[in-house]
Amino acid sequence: MKRRDFLTTAAVGAGALAFTGCHRAEETASKGSANINKGKKVTLKLATSWPAHFPIMGTGVDTFAKRCGELSGGTLEIKVFAKNILVPAMQVFDATSAAQIDAFHSGVYYWKGKNSAFSIFGGMPLGLTSEEMITWLKFGGGYELWRELYGKFNLYPLIGGTTGPQMGGWFKKEIKSLADLKGLKMRIPGLGGEVMKRLGVNPVLLPAGEIYTALERGTIDATEWVGPALDSMMGFAKAAPYYYTGWHEPGSILEITFNKARWEKLSDEHRAIITAASEEMTGNMLQEFRYKNAKALAELPDTVQIKTFPKEMMEAAKVALNDVLMDESAKSDDFKCVLKSYEAFYKLNKPWDDISTKNFLEIRS
Repeated sequence: MKRRDFLTTAAVGAGALAFTGCHRAEETASKGSANINKGKKVTLKLATSWPAHFPIMGTGVDTFAKRCGELSGGTLEIKVFAKNILVPAMQVFDATSAAQIDAFHSGVYYWKGKNSAFSIFGGMPLGLTSEEMITWLKFGGGYELWRELYGKFNLYPLIGGTTGPQMGGWFKKEIKSLADLKGLKMRIPGLGGEVMKRLGVNPVLLPAGEIYTALERGTIDATEWVGPALDSMMGFAKAAPYYYTGWHEPGSILEITFNKARWEKLSDEHRAIITAASEEMTGNMLQEFRYKNAKALAELPDTVQIKTFPKEMMEAAKVALNDVLMDESAKSDDFKCVLKSYEAFYKLNKPWDDISTKNFLEIRS
């Protein structure tokens, strides 16, 4: 039972929110030029993990690049390259770190193999919502930790959008009990994948363009992606009729990350423009996801059966999550440090969320 209370009973106080570094690294002041570009044009190459003009996520980056040009009076040009044009979808992190490209847009949890702590910045199963995640990153010390750890890879991250609550996935067969998960091959990344692994699932990491084919051909038995809007576009309903409600990604964070050395060479003005445009993109993306998911849900074909996972599975998932968090903390000081900050905000925020949002939604329903 102590393990099951791991998230809510961590011995941390609100004072931990002031903690700004896992290793007390000294902050280095940015050394950009003055806020005058004198008409000099800067061009940056940004690669994504998505197909060209992919709805919401891809088009969000397209609009971000356009806004940077507009706000800079044309002195800042960001050229967006879809996956596999400059670099493969899952190699954008390494390419930006090595300064082969200037920036990338992707999902933070894809890089947990680089450092397990990165998965927390992408979002936590049964954890913080999008609004709460952004609040933790901006005001609860999360950004400082994220930038410190990414700095070791010569990277500088910004929030590059968020999906809102995601669905639990599409399954070829109905999940009636915990036993039905045994041996199941499922496309699921991040900490959610680690939890499912402990429940008997074989997690698989696939980029967007390969998921439907793998599901249709039976290479995988199930997949999660995002929500009704993008899932419908991907055609998952044709291959798997059971659509489960979510728990593993209540507020996934996307990133727009720059090569750190390149970022520091930008003028103060251009850095401010990029930051403002990324904030605008994040808000727009969350709102667009909410609207289009609501619309797409009403338009799902009659063959789709919306299901909720069995209670015994969700209870087992909670235990497995706490085991994952404890094991990763034991293996990685970085993970332990970031989790401490995350839990401090969770503990601070929960009482207010309970009497405000949660209470209101219960009254409204």
